[in-house]
Formats: sequence, structure tokens, C-alpha cells
Amino acid sequence: MSTRQYYGTLFPAAVVGSLPRPDFVREAVMGERERLEPVMDAAVAYAVALQEAAGLDVITDGEWRRASYIGVIAELAHGFELSRHADGRPWTIVTDELAPKDEGFVAREIEFLRRVSSRKIKATLPAPVLLGERMWDAEQSRFAYPTRRGFVEACVPILRRELALLCEAGADIVQIDDPHLCLLVDDEVRAGYDDPEAEADFAVAMTNAVVEGATGVRLAVHLCRRAGARVRGEVCHTGDYGPIIPYLNRLKVHHLTMEFASPGAGDAAVFKALREDLEIGLGCVGVQPGEVDEPEAIVGRVEQALEYLAPERVVLNPDCGFAPGSAVKVDIDEVYTKLKNEVAAARCLREKYG
Repeated sequence: MSTRQYYGTLFPAAVVGSLPRPDFVREAVMGERERLEPVMDAAVAYAVALQEAAGLDVITDGEWRRASYIGVIAELAHGFELSRHADGRPWTIVTDELAPKDEGFVAREIEFLRRVSSRKIKATLPAPVLLGERMWDAEQSRFAYPTRRGFVEACVPILRRELALLCEAGADIVQIDDPHLCLLVDDEVRAGYDDPEAEADFAVAMTNAVVEGATGVRLAVHLCRRAGARVRGEVCHTGDYGPIIPYLNRLKVHHLTMEFASPGAGDAAVFKALREDLEIGLGCVGVQPGEVDEPEAIVGRVEQALEYLAPERVVLNPDCGFAPGSAVKVDIDEVYTKLKNEVAAARCLREKYG
């Protein structure tokens, strides 16, 4: 089904997932649970209003109810403890065998959105292999899961159950966020694995296991490597998508969200190598704070991709989420301007190609 048929328009405009959280939202999420729901209902309604005012065709709740976008697994399952990295940052880590905890935590995000918006709604879940990279430690996790792969495999049924509940809750799109797979384009990252091809194969197999059997929903995978890292001041990884194209083509999903606005994202010709049935969420809006792309620049990026993609396969979105990391502060009014410019670019493209 083409984007025009599914979204009701050509070149639909979307967000990747997260929106920057005002201080009162941060404080509410980290505060007392009994006071959280009424505050967050009002806050998320505001996030929805912002996206609708910008003109987006696909919205999220900004991931505002979550302590972190991967830490949400600790809401869905017992077995985690809050630890700290050497630099003092909080670190949720697996220390016991996983057991179901608050099934439907993410699905309730969608139930609320269904009550306050008639737009297409996207839900997001972390990829199993990403959880293994971020939440397993060889020392602290060894009694529960002696190997990282064992922990990753244990995450699959937890995520698959939540995906089923998201389908029941009325999500239109469910996106699996997998920055890990995309890091395997970098030669330095690949050198850290005995068999990087086997690692990519495992990542795809675990995502496919999560989405197996899901019906009535558009399934997506978000590939992220540079944009969020740039905002956090972390190392940016190099390399185009070429090394992982065979693995992307094996993902049992309908949609790939791919960075294209970040420096070094590679040539648009890479889209020619992807399965023709894959819809592309084209990262055509930069997320770097202080840098606002004008509509003309966004149109130019999309038109580079249109040399290799039919217009019916393209969804417009930012390169990454707008709140990369719980400690990073991003101006929400600047984000609103970026989203308005994305929508303006979509209108220009519809006039030209519609």
C-alpha cells in the first residue's frame, strides 16, 4: 500500500519519536507516581497540539511518559536495577531473570493518543539487540544472563507481547528503534566484533522475532547512528549504509526510517539497493540544536532521494528524535519551527509531484 493510500496524502510529514521535554515534564516523570498521570495527560495533550498545529500527518506522544526510550523495558519487565555509569549518569541494568511487570505500559500511551487526536499515531519500542548493548553487563548481569545474547533473546517475548497490545490499542505504526544495527556501517565498530556479519544477522533475527505475527499495523525500523550522538556531543560514526543493505532487506517490516540530513549519511543511490516494497522515512530535517533547515533545503534533500525512490514511497521526518538522551535540553519552540518547515516542504513537494 502506497503512502498516499495509507496516510491519505503524498509525502506525509512525521516525527521519529521523541520531542524535547520541558522541565516540568522531566520533574513529573522523575517524581512521585501518584501525581504523575494527571500532569502527564495534560502535558501529552500539549505535545499533540504542538504537532497538529505544525501540520504533521503522523504524531507520537513525544515519549514523554518514559524515563528513557530504552529504559521503558524496565516498565514492562521485572529484573532490572538502577545503577550508574562511571561518569555519574543513571544506568538501568539487568540483574535478574526477566518476568512480566506492567504489560500495556506503552499501549496506554496509544490509548490516550486515540482519545485526543484523529491523526495517524506512531508507537515506538526499543530493538532487542539495542537493549543488549545498553543494559547488559558482563559482571553485574552474569548470574541472570551469562551472555548478552541470552538477555537479548529473553527481551523478545516481552516486546512481542507489548506489540500485540499496541495493535489492540489502535496504533497505526509501530517503530522498532535500532541504532545498534546501523552502527555496523562503521569500520571501527565492526572491528570490535569477531564476526560483524553474524552480529548484523542476529540483530535482524531478533527484530523479526518481535514483529512476527503482528497484523493490522504498519511495522517500521528506525536506523540511527549520527544525529542523536551529535546532539549529545558523542562520537559520530562514519560509513554509508552499504554494509548493512542485505540485512535491511531481510527485515520483515514495511518501513525504514533512515538518516539523510546528517553529514556523511552517504549517497542517495543507496536507496536503489533496497527492496522496492519498503517505504522510506527519509531523514530530511536536521535535529542539531541551533540549526533550522528552511523548507527549500528540505525539498532539496527529498529530491535527491527521488532520483531513486518513487514519491509514493517517501515519508518526511527528522533524522532522529528531538530529545536524544534524558539529560539533553533542546528548545521546543525551535523544534516547532523545524516541524512547520518540514510540513511546508511536504506541501511544496505535493504541488510539484502530486
